[in-house]
Amino acid sequence: MTALDTERPADVQRSAPVRRGKAKPVGGVVGSIALWVYAIGALLPLVLMVSSSLRPNGDLVKDPLGAPWPPTLDSYKTAWTDGSFATYFVNSLLVTCGAVLLSTAVATMAAYGLARSRSRLLGAVESLFMSGLMLPIHLAILPIFYLFDGVGLIDSRLGLALMYAASGVPFSVFVLTTFFRQLPEELEEAAALDGASPWQTFVRIMVPMVKPAVATVAIFRFVPIWNDFLFPLVLLRDDSKYTLPVGLTTFFGENEANYSAIFAGLVITTVPLIVLFLLATKQIVAGLTAGMSK
Repeated sequence: MTALDTERPADVQRSAPVRRGKAKPVGGVVGSIALWVYAIGALLPLVLMVSSSLRPNGDLVKDPLGAPWPPTLDSYKTAWTDGSFATYFVNSLLVTCGAVLLSTAVATMAAYGLARSRSRLLGAVESLFMSGLMLPIHLAILPIFYLFDGVGLIDSRLGLALMYAASGVPFSVFVLTTFFRQLPEELEEAAALDGASPWQTFVRIMVPMVKPAVATVAIFRFVPIWNDFLFPLVLLRDDSKYTLPVGLTTFFGENEANYSAIFAGLVITTVPLIVLFLLATKQIVAGLTAGMSK
C-alpha cells in the first residue's frame, strides 16, 4: 500500500469498484436457443417443399426425403402451363394489388382527417370504423353474396377486389390514425405559411412521414388477401378467374398422384409472399417500432 492509499478515507477505499467479468444472462442464452429452434422448425417445411418440387415424381415417391439431384424444372412447367397457374397467378396479382392499393389510399385519407378533426361527428365516424374490427369478414359471406348477386358482381374480379378493399379499411384506419396523431400540428402550420394547400401538405409532408406505417398496413393486408380461399370460391364461377388458392385446390384434385407438380404449385403460391417480406423487412420493423423511442 502506498502513502497516497493510506491518506484516503476508509469509505473511499471500500467503495472502489471491483472489476468482474460480465456474465451472460441465462435467459438470453435460452431465448437465443428457442429462437433458433423456432427458425429451423419454420424453415424446414419450406426447404422440403422446394426440394420436392425439384425432383421427378417417381424419385419423390420412392424416397420422399431424398436430395434433388439432379434438379429438374419439369414440375414447374406442368403446373405453370397444364395447371393454368400462369392465369391464377395473374388473377391473384390483380385482385390483391388492386384491393391493397385502394384500401390503403382510402384508409390513409380517412385516418388523416380523423386524426386532425376535433368534431364529435367525426369521432362517431371513427367509432364506426373501429366497430368494423369486431366482425370477422367471413361471417358476412351470405349477405355479401346476396349483395353482389343483386348488383351483378358475381364472378367478377373487380367485385372481389372491392370487397377485399372495403374489409381492410377498418384495420388500416385504426393503425394509421394513431401514427398521424403522433405528428406535431406545427408541421401543417409551417406548410400553410409556405403557401401549401391542405392537399399538398397531406401528400408531400404528412404521408411521407408515416411511410413505414403505410407499408406495414399494406403488407399486413396483402398476405390474408393473397391466401384467402373462401371468397374466391364463393364469388367466382369461371375457372379462368380463379385465384391461386382456389386454382391450387383444383390442380390438386386433377393431379393427386403427381406430388412433385403439387409441390411446384405450392412454391409458386408461396414465393411472392417470401419475396415481399424480404424486400419490405426494414419498412415492417420501422412501422412496428415507430414511437417506441424518443
